[in-house]
Formats: sequence, C-alpha cells, structure tokens
Amino acid sequence: MDRNGFQDWLDRYVEAWKTYDPQQIGDLFSEDAEYRYHPQDEPLKGRAAIVENWLDEQDDPGTYDAKYEPAAIDGDTYVATGHSDYLDEQGNVRDQYLNVYFIKFNDAGEATEFIEYWIQNRDARKRALEEIKQKALEEAGAATAA
Repeated sequence: MDRNGFQDWLDRYVEAWKTYDPQQIGDLFSEDAEYRYHPQDEPLKGRAAIVENWLDEQDDPGTYDAKYEPAAIDGDTYVATGHSDYLDEQGNVRDQYLNVYFIKFNDAGEATEFIEYWIQNRDARKRALEEIKQKALEEAGAATAA
C-alpha cells in the first residue's frame, strides 16, 4: 500500500466512525485483526469483535470529527497522526485528542494490527479539570447549605 492508499484507508476509517456502518467498519480490518485503543490493552481479536465493540461504544451523531494523515511508512508498519475532535451543541470543539496510529496491513489493504496512542489536548484538559473543580465546589456548597 502506498501513501495515497493509506490516506484512503484513514479517510474510510473516519467515515466508518461517523456512520457506525458495520460493513464499513468490517471492511477496514482483516478477519484475524488485533485492535488496541491503548498500547497496553489486551487487543480486541478479530473483525467481528472489532465491529461489535465499535457498535457498543458509539458516540452521539454529529458530536465528533477527525482528521488523520500518513506520517511514515516503514516496511509493513504504517504510522498516522491526527486529531479527534468532540463538539458541543454549537459545533465548536469542546475536547480534542491528538492521535498516533501504528497499523499493519495485509495484501488486501485490511488492517491486521492497529495500535492507538492518544493524548488529550492540553488546553482541553485544563478546561475539563476546571469544569470538574467548579462542579465539585458547587456540590460542596449545596451540601453545606442543606
């Protein structure tokens, strides 16, 4: 698979996430693929398990978007970088995760191994922590008043 083919796979990955169409999800992965959301996780094993997991863990429609691009290809290892954005009701980015994917493919262009590394955007993390802190203070104030 060349760089253009890899970009096509990444674009189909985003589209499968947005639609949660079982066929589109399954078409990305080999029958015996291993998928890890985090490097230390035990992998989901097999196309059926990956599709089932995606369908069980859906984000609400219209609340996310993503863009990933090829960063490197070294032998049978393909590396992509990008970001996953989570949107508020007005369509503004409320949270963002920066991603690195390590993927291996078979000759049919199906992923056989997928490992995701991610980190939350620093500013988004600060906002999330401030919201948690504010909520805790409000709850403590309400408990004290009661």
